Amino acid sequence: MAASLLLLVPALGSFLFTFGTGVELIRFASLRAVLPGGRRPEATPSVEWGAALQDPGVLWPLAMDLGLVALFVLQHSLMATALVKRWTTSCFGVLQRSFYVFCTALALQLLMRYWQPVRHGPLLWNACTEPWDTWVPLICFILHFIAWLVIFSVTLIFDYAELMGVKQVYYHCLGMGDPLALKSVRAVRLYSHLRHPVYLEFLLVLWAVPCLSLDRLLLAGLFTTYLSCGHSLDQQDYLYLRAQLDKKFLVFSREEAAYGDLLAHNGPAAGKES
Repeated sequence: MAASLLLLVPALGSFLFTFGTGVELIRFASLRAVLPGGRRPEATPSVEWGAALQDPGVLWPLAMDLGLVALFVLQHSLMATALVKRWTTSCFGVLQRSFYVFCTALALQLLMRYWQPVRHGPLLWNACTEPWDTWVPLICFILHFIAWLVIFSVTLIFDYAELMGVKQVYYHCLGMGDPLALKSVRAVRLYSHLRHPVYLEFLLVLWAVPCLSLDRLLLAGLFTTYLSCGHSLDQQDYLYLRAQLDKKFLVFSREEAAYGDLLAHNGPAAGKES
């Protein structure tokens, strides 16, 4: 039992590292592109597209960024194949999911830390100049805020402890086996179809920016293609998601109604005591 409990240490470490990477992703994908002090690209209207695409100062950052995206895509896809899953399971056992999540977060950290912005290339659009420099960035900020709020709200439907690999270790310590084996057929079907549970929200974060530089176009275009290739939900999946969401809201409404009844019968003091 003690040896099994020690497995929680790397699982929780992977979870915390992934959580920190998610916070860093908000800064990288949203704050840096939307806020005024977020190192937005400089407008260079005199640079023509033909000259820019022959400039080593533009091509080298784009090549570097392309390699970083390719590294992330290869890691995220190859490690999800059945062959690699069997190999990592044989090596790491119940920590297989935690190892996969850790490697994904590590690849994402490398992408964010070594990303090369194209600061002096042409812009596809630029709304950071008058008269758009106030309300367009504000609208983008609101859209990003809503998108990230929806992303974090998806935890109402998906079991993130299981997606991060913590639940597998917890069930192993209790001798309950793989938690995925306890899922319904509809849930397993949904997981097999879904590349990412927040597809549309991430697309909004990638494209809704006041200034679209060449490196941002590369990032948004490649990830849009990648997410689209793995997003194959059908009507049955959408019905299952709707049913799960309704079930969660029903649970919360019952708890709120029970709390209201308690206050009505015993007064605010009883609510504070509970």
